Amino acid sequence: MLAIRLLVEPERPDVLVLPVRPAAADDAPARPVPTDVALPDGVAEEAAALVPAARATGRPGEVQVHLRPGRDPGRLLLLGIGEGDEAEWRTAGAALARAAGDETRVTLAMPAGATSAAVRGLVEGLLLASYRFRLTEAGAAAALAGVDVVVADPDAYAPAVEAAGTTARMTRFARDLTNTPSSVKNPEWFASQVALAAAEVDVPDLHLRVRGPEELAAEGFGGILAVGGGSASAPRLVELDWRPAGARTHVVLVGKGITFDTGGISIKPVPAMKLMRKDMAGAAAVVAATLGAAALRLPVRVTTLAPLAENMLSGSAFRPGDIVRHYGGTTSETTNSDAEGRLVLADALAYAVAQLKPDLLVDLATLTGANAVALGKRMGALYSENDGLAADVLAAIGAAGEAAWRMPLPADYTEHLGSDLADLHSSPDRGAGSVMAALYLREFTGELRDRWLHVDMSAPSWADGDDAELTKGATGWGVRSLLRWLGTLG
Repeated sequence: MLAIRLLVEPERPDVLVLPVRPAAADDAPARPVPTDVALPDGVAEEAAALVPAARATGRPGEVQVHLRPGRDPGRLLLLGIGEGDEAEWRTAGAALARAAGDETRVTLAMPAGATSAAVRGLVEGLLLASYRFRLTEAGAAAALAGVDVVVADPDAYAPAVEAAGTTARMTRFARDLTNTPSSVKNPEWFASQVALAAAEVDVPDLHLRVRGPEELAAEGFGGILAVGGGSASAPRLVELDWRPAGARTHVVLVGKGITFDTGGISIKPVPAMKLMRKDMAGAAAVVAATLGAAALRLPVRVTTLAPLAENMLSGSAFRPGDIVRHYGGTTSETTNSDAEGRLVLADALAYAVAQLKPDLLVDLATLTGANAVALGKRMGALYSENDGLAADVLAAIGAAGEAAWRMPLPADYTEHLGSDLADLHSSPDRGAGSVMAALYLREFTGELRDRWLHVDMSAPSWADGDDAELTKGATGWGVRSLLRWLGTLG
């Protein structure tokens, strides 16, 4: 990651970045923002003259580069920050990371009186937009190694930089997990990566347990075993517990962890299978958020469950029409082996309710293609019967710079979950796809039904190209939102 330094005085920068705000009136020019920094002689006046000459608008993310041969600094970057709220600074930071990619280090003079939220947004944008995942040494890598942020009082902003740095690091970890090809990424590998990351966090109140196939069978995790039964790579259940002393609230996070999804016997068409290495993005998000909560010492207990399986086609794969017995004994008729994610989630949810008894239960899953059909590529579908919980999580999602929309749980759709052979039909062909999946999961929440929230985040888990703080590939969606929300529960 980029090295971010808070400084009181710039260290003779070769590249100096000055923020620019839009004009107060439509017919007025944009303007450089006053800073607390003593700028090199003539730079403030030069910037004031350049802004109208360059027709700078001050829009968040706009970058104007001006060369100053033979002078210090040698380059002057004018960075649009809009009105300067956290979201606009996040956009500006992302744009700066890309515009200055060929530089080694840049210095940014923050506006006088900048808020901690502005610094947090800036740092998140810088660190997330500079992310790259590559398995080859070919091609030029970005040269930018660090950004110096000049402020009047570095100590005042240090907590914001720490929070932003941890959030970005964990988001990048979730992106790494999701981007990794499934030739490497199987359930055992995923669990090993969690163990390594937990060791790096290195706090005494963080505990990890990984169940293998024998333990899963002995304890009755039939959904995880059914989905993972067709693969040579056996399934796992990761249980990661951040258990700080004095925590008054216990949250269980559950994330779908299908390390590759062929669709099983109900095999996917080739175009739908190409990116199925991302079908564990929910598990990556909840694991990374829990590690982030531990790293930030958030005073809330967080237990994450990541049911991991590879849904493959083989002679031992589960069949359409099979009856699956879940943890706790509930049975499901499944006539579509490509509706597998809900089967592993059902096991984890039932276990959480029966054994962990949390105050709140939240799951994230790349569950349905219907998510993108209903809401497009950037927005998750959020479901909950608890208005307060839904509002709090949606507020955290918005503050983190992600997006979700609350969807309904219509009572009359539940009749489609009926089965002549089992307690439930897990893959009915009636009703709205994302809604039916949520209604099915709700059946496993027991006494926590009114304290449960589900997000179908299949669409926003992947970006088709660079966009603001997102880079092409896995987005790490949910890590930022969960950490914001968990931070409100102490």
